[in-house]
Amino acid sequence: MSMADYRAPVKDGAEVYDERESPRGAEYEGVVRGEFAPLHRKLKSRHLQMIAIGGIIGPGLLVGSGNALRLAGPGGILISFSLVGIIVFFVMQSLGELATIIPVSGSFVDYASRFYDPALAFALGWAYWYLWLTVLTNEYNAISIVVMYWTDTVPQWAWIIIFWTIFLSLSMLGVLAYGEVEFWLSLIKVISISIFFILAIAISSGGIGPQKIGFKYWHDLAFVDSINGVARTFVIAGTLYAGTEMVGITAGESANPKRAVPRAINQVFWRILIFYVGMMFFIGILIPANDPRLLGKGSKTAASPFTIALSDANIAPAAHLINALIVISVLSAGNSSLYVASRTITHMARNGMAPKILGKTDKRGVPWAALLFTNVFACIAFLSQSSSAGTLYNALITLSGVATFIVWGVIEFVHIRFRKALRAQGQSIADLPFKALWHPYGTYACLAANMFLIFFQGYTCFLNPFSAQDFVINYILLPVFVLFYLGWKFWHKTRIVRVHEIDIWTGRREDLDAPKSEEEVRKKKSVWHRVRNVVVG
Repeated sequence: MSMADYRAPVKDGAEVYDERESPRGAEYEGVVRGEFAPLHRKLKSRHLQMIAIGGIIGPGLLVGSGNALRLAGPGGILISFSLVGIIVFFVMQSLGELATIIPVSGSFVDYASRFYDPALAFALGWAYWYLWLTVLTNEYNAISIVVMYWTDTVPQWAWIIIFWTIFLSLSMLGVLAYGEVEFWLSLIKVISISIFFILAIAISSGGIGPQKIGFKYWHDLAFVDSINGVARTFVIAGTLYAGTEMVGITAGESANPKRAVPRAINQVFWRILIFYVGMMFFIGILIPANDPRLLGKGSKTAASPFTIALSDANIAPAAHLINALIVISVLSAGNSSLYVASRTITHMARNGMAPKILGKTDKRGVPWAALLFTNVFACIAFLSQSSSAGTLYNALITLSGVATFIVWGVIEFVHIRFRKALRAQGQSIADLPFKALWHPYGTYACLAANMFLIFFQGYTCFLNPFSAQDFVINYILLPVFVLFYLGWKFWHKTRIVRVHEIDIWTGRREDLDAPKSEEEVRKKKSVWHRVRNVVVG
């Protein structure tokens, strides 16, 4: 099969499906038969770029970073977040190559099925849906707490219900509305954090506040519990970085993935350096790792290192401003969580890996069934209201970090399979509109690093005394993932796809095959152009 034999053309911003039998199977055939309405491709370049920059700046980064500082110290969190940041960079390079040439709504779940085994797609899809379900659940719990900073007249469970309705209503507006809401909320978050960085420099140098801080908190508390502290924060880093791969999902509803996806992917470099590593650096110099306010689980925004730092600098409105920023960040993160989870389960349903009804969309392309299904399960947020169920709730949230490493590892694995398929089928790598940087070395190293972290992140449970509860929480997802894979494989008798049989054509877009001008080719080949593309997009 060649590119001319089958492709999904684009018309008026929406995908038009060829009525010939799709080599991809259930999803395309279901659209042709009228069982499913296609997801609309209306996200613009500015939407994807802002989603990439600010879509994952949520309460985890604003509040959870304080917990990481307490566990590892300022030096420890710089190490863990920098190492995980390097992993994320190469994961996004791999995903960018795939999502640009084959921008489908199922993204890496679809790639896992086509490039390796449908059973892997089944296990990966449910793991990824669970990851975003737990993130969404945590957003409901977080926003209900931070809103109560201003008033406790309304009980927390009532706030959860209120925001449950708000998130669902926003998601039902359609993909273009999602893009616009996420664009402006992300822009507010980026501007606010940038202002905090400026204030942090002024506070540290003594320009604002009662004293000059400098690096005095690094002298005695640079590392907490040595290597063990660093290990404990790998899962936190993985959880907070989760969402960078969101661009792969949104590419399926992008109007022009050839321009939008590479730009969003290339901004990962600055996003990691500035917003994650930069955040860890500044909170590490402004707050001591043993500050008791970092320990308060029920202390509302007092657990936020933002609030602690600005309050100590005697900036009176700091608590209210930071609380408002956290509310905005949760609205944005919750909106994104529900979006990604619903699109994942929609793809699963259309390929027979979830109940068929969850693949339904309305005339605007909104997957209403998947949205409602996901939001109903997110009601596990109410478990946090019970002291007896609190341990279970915390365990469910903790598992999301392990799920993140599994997802990233599979992305690297399917990218390796894709490159092998190109070579086996005689296709030129030079024809790819976006090529992963430093492949294959970066891809293989990143795959190995994810496999290492899956096991290393929980090794502290083996230290004296051995913690059976921590062992289960840290590793239970591994046998569950394997069970899902083997169960689907034996039940449906799936087979591993041979590289020369891999479908590398379905889902490609006509606009990706437009001939390049001589000027574009010349610029693309220049070393300066490639370096600039990686750094600034």
